Amino acid sequence: MNAPYDGDRGQGAAGPGHPGDAQPEPGQEPSQPPTDMYFQDAYAQDPYRTQDLSAQDPVTEALYDRAAHPPPPPGFYQPQQPLYAQPPTSPYAPDPHVWAQTPPPEPEGPTRHLPYGDDARTTQFVGVDDLVTGAGEQHHEHDAFAHLFRDQQQGGYPAMEQPSVPGPAPAPAAQGPAQAPPLVAPAPAPEPAPAPPAPKKGGRASGLLKSSAVMAAGTMVSRLTGFVRSAMIVSALGLGLLGESFQVAYQLPTMIYILTVGGGLNSVFVPQLVRAMKEDEDGGEAYANRLLTLVMVALGVLTAVTMFAAPLLVQALSNPLATNPDANEVAVTFTRYFLPSIFFMGIHVVMGQILNARGRFGAMMWTPVLNNIVIIVTLGMFLWVYGSAADSGMTVQSIPPEGERLLGVGVLLGLVVQALAMIPYLRETGFRLRLRFDWKGHGLGKAAMLAKWTILFVLANQAGALVVTQLATAALSETKINGTGFTAYANAQLIWGLPQAIITVSLMAALLPRISRSAAENDAGAVRDDISQGLRTTAVAIVPISFGFVALGIPMCTLIFGSSGTSAATNMGYMLMAFGLGLIPYSVQYVVLRAFYAYEDTRTPFYNTVIVAAVNAGASAVCFFVLPARWAVVGMAGVYGLAYMIGVGVAWRRLRTRLGGDLDGARVLRTYARLCIASLPAALLSGAACYGISRSLGQGVGGSMLALAGGGIVLLGVFYAAARRMRIEELNSMVGMVRGRLGR
Repeated sequence: MNAPYDGDRGQGAAGPGHPGDAQPEPGQEPSQPPTDMYFQDAYAQDPYRTQDLSAQDPVTEALYDRAAHPPPPPGFYQPQQPLYAQPPTSPYAPDPHVWAQTPPPEPEGPTRHLPYGDDARTTQFVGVDDLVTGAGEQHHEHDAFAHLFRDQQQGGYPAMEQPSVPGPAPAPAAQGPAQAPPLVAPAPAPEPAPAPPAPKKGGRASGLLKSSAVMAAGTMVSRLTGFVRSAMIVSALGLGLLGESFQVAYQLPTMIYILTVGGGLNSVFVPQLVRAMKEDEDGGEAYANRLLTLVMVALGVLTAVTMFAAPLLVQALSNPLATNPDANEVAVTFTRYFLPSIFFMGIHVVMGQILNARGRFGAMMWTPVLNNIVIIVTLGMFLWVYGSAADSGMTVQSIPPEGERLLGVGVLLGLVVQALAMIPYLRETGFRLRLRFDWKGHGLGKAAMLAKWTILFVLANQAGALVVTQLATAALSETKINGTGFTAYANAQLIWGLPQAIITVSLMAALLPRISRSAAENDAGAVRDDISQGLRTTAVAIVPISFGFVALGIPMCTLIFGSSGTSAATNMGYMLMAFGLGLIPYSVQYVVLRAFYAYEDTRTPFYNTVIVAAVNAGASAVCFFVLPARWAVVGMAGVYGLAYMIGVGVAWRRLRTRLGGDLDGARVLRTYARLCIASLPAALLSGAACYGISRSLGQGVGGSMLALAGGGIVLLGVFYAAARRMRIEELNSMVGMVRGRLGR
């Protein structure tokens, strides 16, 4: 709106007859022209400008006389719609013939809101530079489900920054004789609170991936050093009867530990520790100390008993070795050196589970590296003194007692170092180690009852392994061919289980506390989502790797265990190929059973494992009696995956019933099917390339390395191209995440 023309005002422009043209008398001041209402206070200091939220338009502000027009009374404006509330339902029906719907008319009357419904008190005004520089930053809003993954956030919830509402600025000094009351009364500015520490970037998925990455890295280094350890054992003792004696003795402490308390510590006590941290005033420290003391006492007694029963244990695990006097003597000697490691295994696992419950996942995965390093140094000393088995021709009759003592003490020392290395990590979290014998009335009885079914679960699992051990050692005694017995079976299974330990176990160890918390709150939907996420995420790597074992099993074994002889390593490669595809159901069952443990249901996993162990033992016996002795153990490796395939079917049906019939099965099955379709041509082309390179360059170290590298490149390239062509969602998400972290 333009002001009227006033250039002739006060200059006598009107005619002489007009009263406004009268001249002032002498001695009188000339009369001032009347005040123009349009110009009054147009450029004066505005006392309302810094207090009125509606003063946003500098053009109309200069033309609006607030002194002449006081602010409207309360209730004049329409009530403001609450922030973040659902907008009211529009009474105007949309016109289906109009593509761009006509907006409803603006409400009558004045408004204090900015255009588009924004509120000046909560609107952040930024320039172009801020928009450009902050385009790549992630602004996370409050997650309503943060309590489901509190284990990923140290120290509880991160402080959420509330949107600040700037208080009104103090009014400037009035320049006129009078000052109208302000529109909004100034409120005293609150004292600024100390700024909370900035939360770490990333949310639920990034915290889980970070924890999984730390555990996966530690597991990978541990398994790689374990490969070096196993390769040196095979190089020092061979794959014959001496190697079988050492392997049986080396397996016994682990089997006994798992059969007694290991299974319960690994699965049952994690939810119990999480609950104790949540409910106890001391954060579960007393409960953890009671558990540690109880495990120390129980394992101390168990170790003393097993030392006296060493001959019976060797016979129970391998009757062919027990019936051979020389082999039995070597196996019993090694067993008595190794059995005290049961005690230190339990200490290591309890401390590791305490750290896991407190959100520290790396120590339990990294400390086994120290164990492997100590054993590698011991084996290096043995090889330096006695040489390899191929050069020395050492057997169960010729191994010296000093060599047995060196290997026995070195293996035990590795477990001691591994357990004691956990203490600094516990002190870093503020946990104080105290021996507590007040076990009664503190929840350990409930955990023991839950562990009862887990022990039976492990017992059934180890019963199947016991049958396989007996049959595999018997097959070697019949064939006398190196690489066809239990040692080759165990080392092939070690390679085969590496992806499971790095990927599946690491991911589920980070997910288990969160799933346990969701189960405790009866949130079946969250449990289902986490299980589905675990299955589909692990499948992206597990499925192509399982096909890769079928294509590249032989060069893997000839490269790692070739020092024991190409023929023996090739026989081991056939076992790895037979294990290959069984990795898929093996990984799926591991993930599914975590849901039952989260619900503190250990009976269902027990029944499921009984089925798996029975099928594995029965099918292995069929392979031993039906197949030729040279191929019997290869058949046992093949039926191992078949047993877990049947177990997955049983566990899946039970979990679907537990979660109300919805397990996201169609999505999971579609992901696995498409990954298998993408992996099949990759495995065929990879196996052909590997076979061609091995035929040309041989199966030595150089030829095996080139065959493995060439076949691996073909496998990954073809699988990636096929999976991208099929637009597999999980693979695309993983690739996008990797590219984002690399900054590309």
